[in-house]
Amino acid sequence: MTAIPDQPRDHGGTETTTRRTVLAGAGAVGAAAVLAACSSGSSGGTATSAPPQTADAGGGGATPSQGGGSGTVLGPTSDVPVGGGKVYASQKVVVTQPTAGTFKCFTAVCTHMGCTVGSVSGGTINCPCHGSQYHITDGTVAAGPAPSPLAPEPFKVSGGEITLT
Repeated sequence: MTAIPDQPRDHGGTETTTRRTVLAGAGAVGAAAVLAACSSGSSGGTATSAPPQTADAGGGGATPSQGGGSGTVLGPTSDVPVGGGKVYASQKVVVTQPTAGTFKCFTAVCTHMGCTVGSVSGGTINCPCHGSQYHITDGTVAAGPAPSPLAPEPFKVSGGEITLT
């Protein structure tokens, strides 16, 4: 590896490079990568709840909403078990149903290192990367190393379907 001198060196062009310039550029790139990995992309909206509803027939996958509504249909409420939840990884949200008919929606991006949470079980939303756990009732940290709760995401439950708004 060739050492870069502290003094500018002119190689016949108009640009000169110093060790400080190289290190400063590398630091800026590293900081940008860390910030991008840690951002949650959350809008910070509020969760809503609705009475139990019957699931509509059809696929349980995420599809764009049709008709006059806006948002993205995640799927039927029957996909979200009582006392548990479901991770919608492609939309980066997790929907829980702490008690029958009460639904919550949070960002699925872990507040520790930006991984997508992987499962919901035993009353917690679980991140596979470093073991962080969040309560299904409010997204608060149940076990670290996560430093803060999962942000709520805006959604609605209507006609037996869960829709991001």
